[in-house]
Amino acid sequence: MSPIPVVDITLLRGRSRESLRTIADAVHDALVAEFGIPVDDRFQVIHQREPDELIFDTGFLGGPRTADFVLVRIVVGRERPVETKQALYRKLVAEIAARARIDPENVFV
Repeated sequence: MSPIPVVDITLLRGRSRESLRTIADAVHDALVAEFGIPVDDRFQVIHQREPDELIFDTGFLGGPRTADFVLVRIVVGRERPVETKQALYRKLVAEIAARARIDPENVFV
């Protein structure tokens, strides 16, 4: 059995409970699909910040980024192949975009 990822999701304060859960569910479902973690093994922390507490480059590697910016940090216990990580990133961004209606440019993993 592989170590379970721990996920931090950081975004600006002000989203509804439903929106926060939608984003968290999208991240978890991508981890289940691409890393093969068990569905019930879920460890996530959502950090809501004030605008002056979440500073990000609006144009780094794409953009533009807006106040919808979501930073997802995943700590895993073992290394995964590059292809697996890339598949996770693609799936995670696609899921957040589709479910939470957040532009992919606003998702940073």
